[in-house]
Amino acid sequence: MSSFEDQYFDDPVEDSRGPVKKKLSSALAFLLLLVGGSYLIQTTFAANIGLNSGRPVEFGQGILTTTACSGSTNLSVTPNSTFVNSAGAGAFYFSSVRVSNIPSSCNGSDFTINAYGESSSTPLALFDSTSTSAVAYNNNGTFELGVGTLTGASISSGSGTFTITFTNPVALSSSVFKLTIQSSLHTESGSTGIAWTSRSSAANISWNSVTYGNGTFVAVAGSGTGNRVMTSPDGITWTSRASAADNTWYSVTYGNGLFVAVANSGVGNRVMTSPDGITWTSRTSAADNSWFSVTYGNGTFVAVAASGTGNRVMTSTNGITWTSRTSAADNDWYSVTYGNGTFVAVAISGTGNRVMTSPDGITWTSRTSAADIGWYSVTYGNGTFVAVSYTGTGNRVMTSPNGITWTSRTSVADNQWLSVTYGNGLFVAVSNTGVGNRVMTSPDGITWTARTSAADNAWYSVTYGNGTFVAVSYSGTGNRVMTSTP
Repeated sequence: MSSFEDQYFDDPVEDSRGPVKKKLSSALAFLLLLVGGSYLIQTTFAANIGLNSGRPVEFGQGILTTTACSGSTNLSVTPNSTFVNSAGAGAFYFSSVRVSNIPSSCNGSDFTINAYGESSSTPLALFDSTSTSAVAYNNNGTFELGVGTLTGASISSGSGTFTITFTNPVALSSSVFKLTIQSSLHTESGSTGIAWTSRSSAANISWNSVTYGNGTFVAVAGSGTGNRVMTSPDGITWTSRASAADNTWYSVTYGNGLFVAVANSGVGNRVMTSPDGITWTSRTSAADNSWFSVTYGNGTFVAVAASGTGNRVMTSTNGITWTSRTSAADNDWYSVTYGNGTFVAVAISGTGNRVMTSPDGITWTSRTSAADIGWYSVTYGNGTFVAVSYTGTGNRVMTSPNGITWTSRTSVADNQWLSVTYGNGLFVAVSNTGVGNRVMTSPDGITWTARTSAADNAWYSVTYGNGTFVAVSYSGTGNRVMTSTP
C-alpha cells in the first residue's frame, strides 16, 4: 500500500497536514463536498488533498478544507480506523472522524459527514448497519449529535472541535475512498423531548439531579446507603456508584473535566467531585449551608443555597477550593445557571427580588422576577433564560433575554414544575405533580405544549446530552428514569 508521501501533489504546502499519525492498513481519498455543491477548497492547500487518483490518502491524516459556514477559515478533518479482531482474520473499520478549527461563524450549523466507495454515488453505511450520515450539531460552540446520529454514535466536544465515534462501525476502511463534509442550517428532531420511555434507575432512591458530561450521564440522590450516585453512557442502562458521603445531594454539574455535586446536609463535606462520575472525593464547602444548585460557566463553578447569612453563594475555579460570596439577598436560592456571559439564580422566597445576576459569580445584583412565586429552576438556551415555578396561577414560567428583565409566560398546567433544560432546539420542563402531563416543551420558552411522561412519578430533574433528554425522579418503582430520543 502506498504511503501519504507517495502521492502526487501539485506544489504541496509545507506543514499543512499536521503530524502524521500511525499508518493503518487501509486508505482513504478525500472529496470535500460543500453546501450547495460548490467546491470551496482553497488553492493554498488543494495540493494536499487526494482526489481518488488511485493512490488514496491513509487514515489518520488531517486534511484542510472549508465549508460554507467557515468562510476562509480552514477546517481540519481527520478520519480514524479501529481494528476489529475476528476468527481467522480481522479488519479495520472507519470508526471515528474528528473535525477541528471550527470558527464561531458555524454556530447553529449541522455538519454532515458521508463516506463513499471508489466509484459509487451511494454513500456507505457507517454504523447501525444502515446509517449513512454522521451529523454533528454546533449548539453555540457545544457540539451535539444531530438528527440521524442520535443513536449508535457518541460525540466529544471541545473548543472549536468535535469527534464522532461510531459504537459499532460497519464501513471497512478498505472500502472508503472519499469523504464529504457539508454544513447546513440545523435540523431539529421531531420527537426528542416529546415521546418518553421508562428506564430502571440503579436503585429506587430519591434522585434529585442529573447532568451530562464527557460522554456520561450522572445522577445524584438524597437517600440511599452507599449508592447515592448512578452513571450511564446512554441514559438507559444505569450503574450504582458510591458517593463521597451519604449526604442529601441536591445538584450535580459538569465543567472543566470535572463533575461537581453539592448537598444540603453533611458536616464539612457538602461538596464532592469526580473526574468520571465513578470515583468521588469529599470537598469542603465554603459553609455548611443548604446548597441546592451548582453550575459551571466562564471558568468558574458557582453554587447557591437556601440558608446562611450573607454567604448564600460560593465559587470555585477548580471545584475543590471554595470561597463564600454574598448573594444579592438572603433568599432561598434554589437554582443557578450560566448563559451569554451571565450567571442567573432564582429563588422560592423574597419580595420583588427573586432573581439575581452576576457577570463572574462573585458580585451579585438583585433583579425583579415576573412574579413573587416559587421559582425552582432556571436554564439558558437559544438566547433566552427560562425559569419555572412550583407555585402560581397561570404564570409558572418566565423568560428573559438577559437575566434582568423578565416576562410571565403561561405553563401548560399549574403543576409543580421543578426542573427545566434546553437541548436540540427545545426547552423541556418536568414536574412532580399532574396527571398525564408532567412534561412540557417549548421551542422558545414562550409557547408550551403538554407531553405525557413515561409515568406519573415525581420528576425532579431533567438534562440533555448526546442527543437524549434524561429525567430522574424521587418516586416510582423500577422506573425512576425516563428518556426521550428519536
